[in-house]
Amino acid sequence: MTEVAFHTGVADPLDYACRLLRKAWRQGARAVVTGAPEQLARLDVQLWTFDPGEFIPHARLRVGQQPAPELLRTPIWLADAGAAAPAAPVLVNLGPDGPDDIQRYERVIEIVGPDDEPRRAARQRWRQYEAAGHQVVHHAKA
Repeated sequence: MTEVAFHTGVADPLDYACRLLRKAWRQGARAVVTGAPEQLARLDVQLWTFDPGEFIPHARLRVGQQPAPELLRTPIWLADAGAAAPAAPVLVNLGPDGPDDIQRYERVIEIVGPDDEPRRAARQRWRQYEAAGHQVVHHAKA
């Protein structure tokens, strides 16, 4: 069963995602990040500029694209909802909807900002995950 961790009250979800992805990459983990296309575009830029002394290897994948074979070893994928992302043990979700294919992942990390709408959507996902039998944990950042 997939372990789901909600990180709530995150003041800057993209900055938080950068730090989380840097930690995962340093530990040798592979991850897929999902969210709204404009959010992923900002994260893509931020991963290039987050730490001037370090590069966090990542690639962007849009719906309908197939990853180029030479990129399949890329550890971090920023994938639009519905894109065919390569297999990875960790999914980081920045968006309002949970993954349809949660069984593909060992861990799902939900990053939730402090605003009302993301919090409401997160509560709904929490209930869905629990109803499906997933272990859900909470990490409050506020």
